[in-house]
Amino acid sequence: MNQRRTTIGKAHYINQDPAPYGTFAEIGAGQEVARYFFQAGRASQSIAKTISAYDMTFSDEIYGRESNGRYVCESRLDKMLQKEFDLLPERLDKIRGAQTHFFAFASTVATHSGTHRACHGWMGLRFQTQPQGPTNDVVLHVRMLDRHRLQQQEVLGVLGVNLIFASLYYRQTPDDFLNILIEDIKEGRLSIDLIRFSGPAFNQFDDLAFNLELVKRKLCDATLFSPKHELLYCGDHLYQKSLLVERATFSPPTNTHLEIIQKADQQIRLEQKNHPLVICEICLPESESSTSHLSLTEDLRHRIRMINALGHYALISRFPLFFELKTFLRNITTEPLNFVVSASILEKLFDSSFYQSLEGGLLEGLGRLLDNNTKLLVYPHKTNEICITLNSFHLTDLEQNILEYFKKRNWIKELGNCDLAQLTIHSAEVRNSLIEGLNVENQIPMMISKYLAANPIYKNLK
Repeated sequence: MNQRRTTIGKAHYINQDPAPYGTFAEIGAGQEVARYFFQAGRASQSIAKTISAYDMTFSDEIYGRESNGRYVCESRLDKMLQKEFDLLPERLDKIRGAQTHFFAFASTVATHSGTHRACHGWMGLRFQTQPQGPTNDVVLHVRMLDRHRLQQQEVLGVLGVNLIFASLYYRQTPDDFLNILIEDIKEGRLSIDLIRFSGPAFNQFDDLAFNLELVKRKLCDATLFSPKHELLYCGDHLYQKSLLVERATFSPPTNTHLEIIQKADQQIRLEQKNHPLVICEICLPESESSTSHLSLTEDLRHRIRMINALGHYALISRFPLFFELKTFLRNITTEPLNFVVSASILEKLFDSSFYQSLEGGLLEGLGRLLDNNTKLLVYPHKTNEICITLNSFHLTDLEQNILEYFKKRNWIKELGNCDLAQLTIHSAEVRNSLIEGLNVENQIPMMISKYLAANPIYKNLK
């Protein structure tokens, strides 16, 4: 299995294998995956049925109606996989069940020329690794980034064949699986926003680690975890929601992180009359500077769980600049966005060296970040010696003029004052205290204390 195969070659290899036999159900973009198997020859050895229900009434009759009225969604894919797989042993078990590994491939996809927002879909495979054995599932969400419909359909077909090939033959390690999954797909043609594994064939696969790897490899912009530690698709769960975003390392979360969120949430509810969803965001490149003895993935796993323990969503992104994160979120929601930062961050935010790739420099960078529906809330940075606020922050005359413009537009706003703010507690200071074995219970939320008592992740750093 070491030799490299073309997409047709992979389909032909599966067709020649006497064990796998199954169904292809593809909605919305044609039978792009099944087409490769037919072109490869000997498809009758691996395909029991192909189906493509384009008409909504026919689709509803086969798979049932969706309560959300959408057809390109995970629940539709789940119904397709269940329906199509269940029919295989029901109809064929007595005939060939003793020697066959049944599978059902399904996809529900929207393609469109000229716009990237509509070019997305859900794809999945349910399969056995032994006759009459338990089932295993792989489910993923994909966005096609090519401009034209035929190119989108082409990359969708390649991805589908790779998914089946990797699932059947390359489950030895997650790296093996991922390398086959994206083989022969050029960078920039698609984004795999989420992937989930289940079943005994994937016991060694870790959804969190795999999805973080997608972000590391720039195959995905960001990955989202709910307060219940569920892996979520951003496009569904953040869709048209008002958001409050705090960017930090959260290594570990401190009382200051919680205080900033609480004060920002109160001000947003008062002034904007809405209840934002709180997102604690970590930029992946920044987190690579961690000094933890843990691997980056394990380090992030603990940070995600600590954020979740506070009842908040954790977002791991690949965007070092705020305006890049804003652009990503704006493709999901048109509702108000509020970024909340400590005043200590302002120095980096107004550092023109970060915007050298933009023709308009600092002004363009802030202009891309802020607008009538996107605000930056600045919380005081307070120590025993000094308190930095939005109004006391020192800039050059030119930078000050830019800041004043955004303040007058009410796009950058002060959040509280020094008299009401508590002393700032840095994650690095808490982490150093934990390394030294000092008591930090008055510096971190109670839920974080409980988590660190059960998971002493910083005690082995001396």
